[in-house]
Amino acid sequence: MTRAETKERNRRALLDAAFDVVSRDGYRARLEEIVERAGLTTGAVYSLFGSKAGLVVALVTDYLRPHYEEIEQAIPAELDLLEAVDAFARYYRRSCDTPEALSGLSLQITLLDMALHDSDLASRLAASIQAQESHVIALFTGRSHNGRDLTSHQAQRLATALRALFVGLSQGVILGLAHGADEQYFADAARALASGATLVAHDVDTPELGGSD
Repeated sequence: MTRAETKERNRRALLDAAFDVVSRDGYRARLEEIVERAGLTTGAVYSLFGSKAGLVVALVTDYLRPHYEEIEQAIPAELDLLEAVDAFARYYRRSCDTPEALSGLSLQITLLDMALHDSDLASRLAASIQAQESHVIALFTGRSHNGRDLTSHQAQRLATALRALFVGLSQGVILGLAHGADEQYFADAARALASGATLVAHDVDTPELGGSD
């Protein structure tokens, strides 16, 4: 095995171990247990990630990257804005039924717990999530709605609103608190949100989406 292959194997082992321990223990997660599960030493963490916080941030990036890659595949370039929002919503609802949904929710909750106890980690996690979310913003930017193309600023505001909607709904589905929230419900809610004329603040000298009836 080459040095690069060994490095990647160790990195993967630490990320997998961190997912299990952090999902369970949150800010109480012990680095010693993580490296023990990975069959490595704390030195490997500092060599590969710089710190425990660096490992946690890398864990979030590693967890989100395939999620956003799948979103890109689920939303073809030829769709207009509302069609793209519909496809995004249906993808998000399907993700609630995967075997990984419950562990993913556990990770979300424990990461919030960690962020509340460590302001520096909170800012690093936010930066990591925003960097990944830029893929969604890019997916919406330029899509047609009521004869106009969505600007990047409008797409950012829309992505923020959709994230809040989908996170809340998906938590309800996974926890059994959102009865009847099927794919169509997700799609209808997302379309209604994206159709609102005042949902996204217009850029300077740019008419709002939707306009007046």
